[in-house]
Formats: sequence, C-alpha cells, structure tokens
Amino acid sequence: MSENKSPIKYFLSGGFGGICTVLAGHPLDTIKVRLQTMPLPAAGQAPLYAGTLDCAKKTIAREGFRGLYKGMSAPITGVAPIFAVSFFGFGLGKRLQQKTPDEELNYTQLFAAGAFSGIFTTTVMAPGERIKCLLQIQQGGNSPQKYSGMVDCAKQLYAEGGMRSIYKGAFATLLRDVPASGMYFLTYEYIQRALAPKAGEQKDASIGLLGTIFAGGMAGIANWAIGMPADVLKSRLQTAPEGTYPNGIRDVFRELMRREGPLALYKGVTPVMLRAFPANAACFIGVEVFMKFLNVVAPGL
Repeated sequence: MSENKSPIKYFLSGGFGGICTVLAGHPLDTIKVRLQTMPLPAAGQAPLYAGTLDCAKKTIAREGFRGLYKGMSAPITGVAPIFAVSFFGFGLGKRLQQKTPDEELNYTQLFAAGAFSGIFTTTVMAPGERIKCLLQIQQGGNSPQKYSGMVDCAKQLYAEGGMRSIYKGAFATLLRDVPASGMYFLTYEYIQRALAPKAGEQKDASIGLLGTIFAGGMAGIANWAIGMPADVLKSRLQTAPEGTYPNGIRDVFRELMRREGPLALYKGVTPVMLRAFPANAACFIGVEVFMKFLNVVAPGL
C-alpha cells in the first residue's frame, strides 16, 4: 500500500476488506473456537471432536451447513468498524512516524505502526469476540440454546455483569492483537515490496493481483502464528461461566498448563491456518480494490 494514503482512506478501505474477510473465513473460525473450548474427555472416553474435519462433519450433521456460520452476526456487524479502525490505526501509525507524506518507512517502523493499530481495535473487537465465541460454542440439534442471537446474548451478558461482563477478555484480546497486528502489516508490506517490479520493469496487473493474494494470505498466517496462544486463552476466558477464573487470563494460563500442557496453546491451529490464507487474501484484495476506487472518486480525501 502506498505510503502517502490518508488514514481516512485506510479507514474506509479497511472496513470493506473486513467484510470480505468474514464472508471468506467464518466457517473455519467457528471450528477453531469449538476445538479451543471443547471440554476435556473423561477417562476412557473419546474427545468431543477428533480434529478439524471431524468437528466440521459433526457440526454440519447436527446443525446443517448454516451451523458453521453461527455467531457471524456479531463479527459481520462489527467487522467493518473493527477492520476500519485497524487499518486507520495502521495508517495513522505510519503517518505519525513519517517526516514527509512520501517517506518510506523501514520494517521496524511498519511493525510499530501495525502494533499501534492493535490498540485501536481492542475497544471495538472485545465485545464482539465475547458474543461470537459464546454463540459459536452453542451446540445444535436438541441441545438447549441459551442465546437466541447476538442481541439476546448481549442483553443477557449485560444483565449478568454489566459492561464488565460484555468486555470480559479485553486484556487477552489486547495481548493477542498488539504483536499479531504488528506482524500482520509488516508481513504484507515486506512481501509486497519484495514482489514489486524493479525500476524500469513493466507493471503486470495479473502479477500484481497474485502478489496481493499471496502477501495478504501470508500476512494472515504470520498474524496467527504470533497471536494463537493469546487467542486460546481469550476464548477459554470469554466462554467460561462467571467466577471460573477470578484472576482472569493468569488463572486460565495456569490451569491450561497444569491440565493440558504448552501444546494446548495451539489448539485449533489447523482451522486457523486453513482460514488465515484465503480470509486475509480476501481482506487485502478488498482493501486494495476499495483504495483504488477511492482514488478515483475522491482523490483529495
């Protein structure tokens, strides 16, 4: 992405890119959360899900294909502002470090700008993540449904504990998003620069599109490689009954290490990585397309 784009253009383009991300990646996100939060099996019993494919099969068998899109109302409602704020934070983080609008930032500065965007997104993302996870772990079939949807879930959480309950897991979300967002934007910019035509070479539109797909997909993988442990802790904390973890993420971490060991920090990593490439490739294609659109219809923005 060009260095001299305004934060407002980043904001608008990021919102459009976020919608593309959710539509492409939500089914695997549902599988990820269910794997992360499934109960430990009793001695001699098989786990609820044997893995990614088994979880997908059982979800579809019990709830239909729509079961994979459970909880999408929360991210699809909040995704535009979340990604808009994320890309705005990145654009602002870049602008704050530039001495001139066209100055090219080094990779350390790009990471810092991305990490800066993670602070912005937490305030918007934490409530949506809490609601999304609670809706995603509801089993279909004949199982009773505690929440009828996004609004009902938000109402019940507020009745149980006010805004504090709705924002449960916000610190865990911050621990995930700051370093992960830094790596996300750094990876995208690094690959785009590496694939950019050299001086004197003719620009090829098809190669540029493939470059965006590859850079966006790899950015998503890098993001989750960094953010996965904190995401597991966040999901456990946000879906636990009230009072389970009085000291928050520290209690979650202690219990997880004691009962399951360090590998549990990467529970659900398979659907995450399967989702990361197409979802984030879709995001950056959406961002780049909308950015070009804005350059045409509002060049002075």
